[in-house]
Amino acid sequence: MKKSKKRLDAERRYDKHTAYAPEDALGLVKDLAYANFDESVDVAFQLGIDPRQADQIVRGTVSLPHGTGKDVRVAVFAESDKAREAEEAGADIVGGKELADAITSGAQPLDFDVVVATPDMMPVVGKLGPVLGPRGLMPNPKSGTVTQDVGKTVAAFKAGRVEYRNDRYGNVHVPIGRVSFSVEDLVDNLVAISTEVIRNRPAAAKGQYLRKVAVSSTMGPGVAIDVGQLEALVKARR
Repeated sequence: MKKSKKRLDAERRYDKHTAYAPEDALGLVKDLAYANFDESVDVAFQLGIDPRQADQIVRGTVSLPHGTGKDVRVAVFAESDKAREAEEAGADIVGGKELADAITSGAQPLDFDVVVATPDMMPVVGKLGPVLGPRGLMPNPKSGTVTQDVGKTVAAFKAGRVEYRNDRYGNVHVPIGRVSFSVEDLVDNLVAISTEVIRNRPAAAKGQYLRKVAVSSTMGPGVAIDVGQLEALVKARR
């Protein structure tokens, strides 16, 4: 795909072959952003794992101290008191079998970012695997999205908790804020997610775990982060 003049100009304003300190990399991402909207800032981790092995899956959730700057839409599968609890916590869509049927038929658009379910609803939600799974929306106990504490979970996602999972290439992509965030807030969020990804290193993973890390805005180029400096920053803040 042909690059725009603004994108080419942004790429000329930094050294794409240099790995920068976290603060400098995020400062560059802000400086290089050129869209006329508040672009998302994302981090991508290239991990030394074999994603084909079930014991090397890296997934979980983490609460970013400054949120993502995005209005997160949460769908909840629950009934009775738990459904009311979810609604009171601010869930955008709440339902049981009727919600599953609506998703299957296409009557309910997949216009939500997170799906939470109580354990008793998983037989119903499980049938939606072919629809929710490819979009990374399937609830899972390991990520805390299958829970009895739906109110607390909904509130946490609304406040800035993000879910992460490696893709089939062993990469993890996570939003950490907006271009309008200060560098300090972006660094705080980067450290929070980096800490979790490092903590969740699979025991079966061999060799270097964090191979490459890069940050970018929605439209801007990727800026490489010096992995050693990032690991040192995470260690210093523990």
